[in-house]
Amino acid sequence: MSALSRVGPDLVPAARRVLLKRGPLLLFGALLLYLSVASSAFLSTANLLSSLTQAAPIAIVAFGLAVVVRGGGDDVVAGGIDLSIPASAALATAVISDQLANQGAGVLRALILATAAAVLVGAINVLLVTVIGLTSILSTLAMYATVVGVVRVYTANRRITVDDPTMLFVRDARPLGIPMPVWVMFAAAVAFWLLLHRSAFGMRLQAVGGNQEAAATSGIRPRPYIAASFLIAGVAAATAAVVLVARGSGSSPGIDERLLVDMVLATFVGSAFSRRNVVTVPGVMLGAILVALMSNGLILIRVDNSWIDGFKGVLILIVVAAAALQNRRRA
Repeated sequence: MSALSRVGPDLVPAARRVLLKRGPLLLFGALLLYLSVASSAFLSTANLLSSLTQAAPIAIVAFGLAVVVRGGGDDVVAGGIDLSIPASAALATAVISDQLANQGAGVLRALILATAAAVLVGAINVLLVTVIGLTSILSTLAMYATVVGVVRVYTANRRITVDDPTMLFVRDARPLGIPMPVWVMFAAAVAFWLLLHRSAFGMRLQAVGGNQEAAATSGIRPRPYIAASFLIAGVAAATAAVVLVARGSGSSPGIDERLLVDMVLATFVGSAFSRRNVVTVPGVMLGAILVALMSNGLILIRVDNSWIDGFKGVLILIVVAAAALQNRRRA
């Protein structure tokens, strides 16, 4: 009886730890199980491929966010975060669409200009965070609002339709039966995985995010690595823009809003796939796929879009609260 009496109290903290680390993932799993029962089309090949296609731009911008989080630390308040990435992607999408549809530019020139625009946003974030000393959450939120305003002025808040053959190819091609945007997501995942998890740069970036003072003591200068993370996030935004232009046959007002919510949700839900509950590239991609599956599943059972957005907001609160509680326990 004494052994059994000790088991009960021990189970409580163990269950609490599991809920903190895997709670958001368990919640997603329960929701997806419900959707698979509620809709016969949820597990169909068409819906799965559609969800993967929808996940592609979410995953790519989230890869950029993962780089910033790794360099700034995974504290959801004081750590590294870049909320301006979706706005940078919207800006790059507008530049590509305008260049191809209105300026008579080729694809290469459009991509170069779009990448330059997105990286410029990253460079301004570098100035705000590493030189002026603002927290990344405040500076990038301000940049998000600023860039969204620039995009609205640049496009006159109107849709720009693109019929460029290259973009149509990215939209319509299905090598091995898999949509091209999904292949772009896989390629980006491999590139960011190699960068973050298999390169000297990635290891040093992780050291900077873990403890800047310790990294500096070991000879690693934190500022250049934090700066590089924001610039790489800009490249991720430009890459996502290619998928956004192809998938939507141009640029449309407001694409940044839902992308922001999905990016944050995918990134931090994805951390639940990691043993140490940290942001990783494979976890981010799986998180993006879960978010897309959830969105499509809720649409299949005819849930209003407003409710879907509200539900995502609640999930973000749960994920961020769980992460904050874990950081408090570590401290």
